[in-house]
Amino acid sequence: MNKISTLGFNVFSDDLSKISINSGGSKVINTISPNSYGISTKDSEFRSALRATDYLVLDGVYFAFSSLLLQGKNIKRNQGPDVFYHFISRLNEKGGKVFFLGSTEKTLQKIRDRARDEYPNLIVEAYSPPFKPEFSEEDNLEMVARINAFQPDILFVGMTCPKQEKWTIKHKNELNSGLIVAIGNVFDWFAGTQKPIHPIWFKLRVGWLVRIFIRPEIFRRNIGNQMLFFWHVILIFLKLKKYD
Repeated sequence: MNKISTLGFNVFSDDLSKISINSGGSKVINTISPNSYGISTKDSEFRSALRATDYLVLDGVYFAFSSLLLQGKNIKRNQGPDVFYHFISRLNEKGGKVFFLGSTEKTLQKIRDRARDEYPNLIVEAYSPPFKPEFSEEDNLEMVARINAFQPDILFVGMTCPKQEKWTIKHKNELNSGLIVAIGNVFDWFAGTQKPIHPIWFKLRVGWLVRIFIRPEIFRRNIGNQMLFFWHVILIFLKLKKYD
């Protein structure tokens, strides 16, 4: 499998078909973007979680700017929706079990309904954890117990960044799941509680621009982290900064 190292992260740059769903032990897929890079510079636990991820995939296209400028290498795009639809479709072909962890019970019910209609060979279970900044030990034990009782082939986690990435790495060795995939906003897109971005905009590499119009509050919240990413890449290119 091809991985490209940039800014201290080993990013998966290959076809998703090369990732096994059940290869023995739980394997984690997380995504990286300019925004998550910016967060990682201020959150050491998050940075460690991204580095410990088994398959760190490119979310969007702009994080690849770092590898293009610094190493002359492009990174294959495998962003959240691509990852989700690839693995849920692949598992549906042979049949299996999928668990959704995160979001609200209302959203999860919509996910169950759609999955039942579109992926009839899957058994689906879900759990909505408490909405709080930090989970208690009891919260974590409850989540792990529910997942392990179901023993899913794939566990999709949607808790927003960086909470979901840190949770997946912290608990991966406790979970009986083939793949653990953090996909955040894809829960709402699949459930239909938020309007999805048409795939054509991602192909044109302007999905981020469309998202600004749909949810401008996310752009305002993330712009600082995104600008920090580009600033760091330029400084490293000019040899004025080293990455950790």
